[in-house]
Amino acid sequence: MEVYNKQVEAFPEYRRAQANIEDEIGQLLERKRTFRLDTPVTISVVVHVLYNQAEENISDEQIFSQIEVLNKDFRSRNDDKSNVPEVWTGLVADANIEFRLAMVDPSGNTATGITRTETAVTGFGTDNAMKASATGGIDPWPTDRILNIWVCNLGESLLGYAQFPGGPPETDGVVIDYRAFGITGTARAPFNLGRTTTHEIGHYLNLSHIFGDGRGSSCADTDYVDDTPNQLGPNYQKPSFPSVSCNNAPHGDMFMNYMDYVDDDTMCMFTEGQAARMNATIFGPRASLFQNT
Repeated sequence: MEVYNKQVEAFPEYRRAQANIEDEIGQLLERKRTFRLDTPVTISVVVHVLYNQAEENISDEQIFSQIEVLNKDFRSRNDDKSNVPEVWTGLVADANIEFRLAMVDPSGNTATGITRTETAVTGFGTDNAMKASATGGIDPWPTDRILNIWVCNLGESLLGYAQFPGGPPETDGVVIDYRAFGITGTARAPFNLGRTTTHEIGHYLNLSHIFGDGRGSSCADTDYVDDTPNQLGPNYQKPSFPSVSCNNAPHGDMFMNYMDYVDDDTMCMFTEGQAARMNATIFGPRASLFQNT
């Protein structure tokens, strides 16, 4: 949430936009409580690779592997969903969202959906410098029509971050460290199964962390989803089931959810409520993505 907090301080209208979006999502879900897409929608993606060292210039194959992971995770076609405890198997959701690399660039030319930019910057942070050519990055493709993903060196302490709907268009999208992207090449355990990008696109589609996004651990925080158990704070690495907090016994935290902080091989599901919220976001604040597929 560090990036979000910085942005709302710099752009007060972002917080107001988020409040309006929350009202819009609430109204959509109220009209159709189980708001779901009837058929899959496809989101066009451009992957911007930024590199200072040759290792950071990840291969096409590594990028393709990440797109494949996204299409499995958001369609509930991942084999490891069998690890979901029986009590929650009925909540495992197919969000009906798919991803493909953009086939046309902003000028209307045929494209691969991948850009490669050598940079003098040895490591990026949370100031969005990778999103502008003036600061050593690359400008986004139209963010109202395309999901922009910047893959770069974020250092050893940050896996990635995303912008929620309603923020400045020039910084909209997702940023992932090159060691946490895809399942081959430079992907490094325990974040080598592509789930960092799944998690961050969840944010991009208006999902909060499953433990809520307050400034401190609190059982009063919410993720605005009814079918995820309340939990005190993030889980890390590989918890054992049940992991109880916030009086949520006997089943405890849904730590295997994509919106927790566990290792890649431990997260494996979105819930029906989360899928409904993402679907409502596609029909609401991110409708231009859907309309341009």
